[in-house]
Amino acid sequence: MVSMLGGQVSTIAVPWLVLTLTGDPAQMGLVIAARMVPYLLSGLFGTPLADRIGILRTTVVSNLISMAAVATIAAVPNIGMPVILAMVAVSGTVRGVGDRTEAVLLRPLVEAAGANLPRMTTVYSGIGSMTAVVGAPVSGLLVAAVGAQQALWVTAVCVGLCGPILALFVRPPAELMPERGPAEPYLVAVRGGFQHLRRDRLLMVMLGMTFLTNAVNQALGALFIPLWVDQVLGSPAALGVVFGVSAAGAVIGNLIFIVLAPRLPRFVTFALCLAVSGVPRLLVLALSQDLILVLAVTFVSGVAVSAVNPILGVLLYERVPKELQTRVFGVVTTVTFTGFPIGGVLGGLAVTGFGLTGALLIGTGIYLAATVVPMFRARTAEREASAARPART
Repeated sequence: MVSMLGGQVSTIAVPWLVLTLTGDPAQMGLVIAARMVPYLLSGLFGTPLADRIGILRTTVVSNLISMAAVATIAAVPNIGMPVILAMVAVSGTVRGVGDRTEAVLLRPLVEAAGANLPRMTTVYSGIGSMTAVVGAPVSGLLVAAVGAQQALWVTAVCVGLCGPILALFVRPPAELMPERGPAEPYLVAVRGGFQHLRRDRLLMVMLGMTFLTNAVNQALGALFIPLWVDQVLGSPAALGVVFGVSAAGAVIGNLIFIVLAPRLPRFVTFALCLAVSGVPRLLVLALSQDLILVLAVTFVSGVAVSAVNPILGVLLYERVPKELQTRVFGVVTTVTFTGFPIGGVLGGLAVTGFGLTGALLIGTGIYLAATVVPMFRARTAEREASAARPART
């Protein structure tokens, strides 16, 4: 919760800071890429090292380094793009490993508690959504009140608190998570994640869908929505309201999905919710300047998106051996999150070349293709998932 609260501030503050400094959507996309490329590379090539160092220890250290990078952006007077690019790259590098190790921590804690895994992945996701309900609008007001650069002090403090919280209070059972992973040769460890994932056709299809939709979602959240708010309403406070309403929808969706998660067909639910989470939001921004309508559609899309990550997370926990999870999660993140820097850069170029409305319509077409086409094999994919799924308790 603390980490995600800080993340809400930076999600609004960094794009707004770049926009006020440069006035250039392409520069906003460049900052996105400067964070995401190191994030992806470290999540792929750093996870075998995290197994050797220790999952919990890696998570704690990554938070502390990220705190220092964000604090630098907040502290440098008359900051320019070179410093911003360098510090978001440092933060992206350590978070790429830290976020993967944090995800791996969840399953042994759920097992030690004797809890239902699908429900607990939904609860875990829902906590983030609940935090965003408050954090997003407050972040928008904070940026409007003190400026984007000074608001990043809140992010630095929140991220810095996470390390001590994890170090003091998180204790995975040793029998479910050894302090360190197996000492394998580095290249063997890296290949292991790729090889396991390549053999799983269902996960490969879902990753392809997520890659394409992530590209559009990154452009939507970091570029299209801020630009729409700037052009139509002209206030960062409204930007926080839009993100907050999306998070409120996700909270409601999480409450629903906590009850229904063990009963729903996973692939069909994943594909339908992924489509509803993106296509309506893009269309309403392209075709309307009515904030109330945008907020209503954003809320419905938020309800739908609440099912996406928990379903993918459960399938990963169930289909990937424990000893490979850090590396496979790193590969999965690299595959799916590669869409973020691509979406950020191409989104900025699309707005420059076709205008905001044209870019939104292009994004709608990509989203439809990514979510509707795989539905033609939904029945086969769900049979595969059911065959590999362990008996429920």
